[in-house]
Amino acid sequence: MIRCIIIEDQPPAQRVLQKYISDYGNMELLGTFTDALQAMDFLRTVPLDLIFLDIHLPKISGIDFLRTLHPRPNVILTTAFSEYALESYEYDVVDYLLKPFSFERFVQAMAKLHVAKSGTPDTEKEGRSLSFPEFIFIKSGYEHIKINVSNIRFIQSDADYTELFTTEKKHLSQEPLRYWEETLDPQKFKRIHKSYILNLSHIQKVIGNQIRLDEKTTLPIGRAFKEDFMKYILQ
Repeated sequence: MIRCIIIEDQPPAQRVLQKYISDYGNMELLGTFTDALQAMDFLRTVPLDLIFLDIHLPKISGIDFLRTLHPRPNVILTTAFSEYALESYEYDVVDYLLKPFSFERFVQAMAKLHVAKSGTPDTEKEGRSLSFPEFIFIKSGYEHIKINVSNIRFIQSDADYTELFTTEKKHLSQEPLRYWEETLDPQKFKRIHKSYILNLSHIQKVIGNQIRLDEKTTLPIGRAFKEDFMKYILQ
């Protein structure tokens, strides 16, 4: 259970975070504060794992508040301004969420938190994929549907949206193909075409410029992607 608080002075932003925390599960929200000074006494007496911290706050900014925290719990910054990103990472924040952010982006930040809490070295140090999510959430109406990443067969671009084809059904996402390319483990998911990302574990065979997943499903290999793809699978 991740014990957390929110420090955010805007009610709409508070509600978004409260909803995401509730939907994510395995999290306990201990309090919501409208400025950092309100949270100081609370932090002195209650142990917690994570602070969702806005930067533009009354009385004292989120960055100035970060400087006062010793010891410092894990912090995820939430802000509508990108210019503080580099400075914020000087304080070892877990992630920097630029408003408005989706639930999928929230889940990505939580994946980074799990890596930070485990104290496990990152991918480059160990040669393993440790910071990529094992599951994602797709928004459907007023619901968020949990999908195990291993069940995704391929992702197809559809104009401004993407369609995720899993072993069970198809899901529509508002995120572009580029988002999934950056979010999913590149050792398991490869761009094979301008319109497709493929889960390599679901390949049945490769025939010329086509990849067969089963007797009914065949995907094209784009000319610009074929050389890289063939080198990878031959390795």
